[in-house]
Amino acid sequence: MAQSDPLYQRIASDLRDQIRTGALKAGERLPTEAELRDQYDVSRNTVRLALGVLQNEGMISSTQGRGTVVREQMMLTYHAAWAESRDRLASDQTDAFNAEMRDQGRKGEYRDFEMRMKSASPELAARLQVEEGDALVSRAITRYVDGQPFSLQDSYYPMDIAQECGLLTPHDVPGGVIRAMAAKGHTEIGYVDELTTRMPRPDEARKLGLNTGTPVLVYIRTTYSDTRPLRLTLTIFAGDRNRVVYEIGDLKALPRENGAES
Repeated sequence: MAQSDPLYQRIASDLRDQIRTGALKAGERLPTEAELRDQYDVSRNTVRLALGVLQNEGMISSTQGRGTVVREQMMLTYHAAWAESRDRLASDQTDAFNAEMRDQGRKGEYRDFEMRMKSASPELAARLQVEEGDALVSRAITRYVDGQPFSLQDSYYPMDIAQECGLLTPHDVPGGVIRAMAAKGHTEIGYVDELTTRMPRPDEARKLGLNTGTPVLVYIRTTYSDTRPLRLTLTIFAGDRNRVVYEIGDLKALPRENGAES
């Protein structure tokens, strides 16, 4: 970094390099503000600006009683083109998310499940081809990986499909929802994906444990049978912990890692 750059950026760059090279390891506590002030011979405000840069990047976190510590830099991959197709082949004991996490050597789990009825907003009505205000069934969960929240997911179903397929239950559907719908003749044969980014809403930041300045990736998938839309799934990914990958076409030459399947 150039000497002309502000002092706080140079300090942030130095600490960032120490984290990336392993000189400062995940879970390790950084020097105190006073120690950093003396080490770099700068003001307290300069130190705070430098730490703020790293906190916004998701590299460190500050907690009362522990001080400032290095965060584990965990990046998960969601294979959007094929992950959900595994639900159709999975046993009753697994699903796409858990299979994906297992392939990456992680432990996935669902928490905070909630089933509720909701009136269709204009956006939901347009995508699901129902009337605005029609009743929808929402099934929402928080996805955790190795004990940390990674994404929020909320799936919406037209009421007639929810009733026919047994989705009006406050618990998991045996075998998964995709298989339950297929068993009633509502087989998903196509989907439309939409991906956008934005800053999180306060409840999203709280549930995902996001640092100030960390965006979210908003992922909307609308699935279709040969006659109608079947569901809309809204997933809010923590922007500092997830990447979405699409694998399209003949990829026989692509190496597969950790048991990933195409």
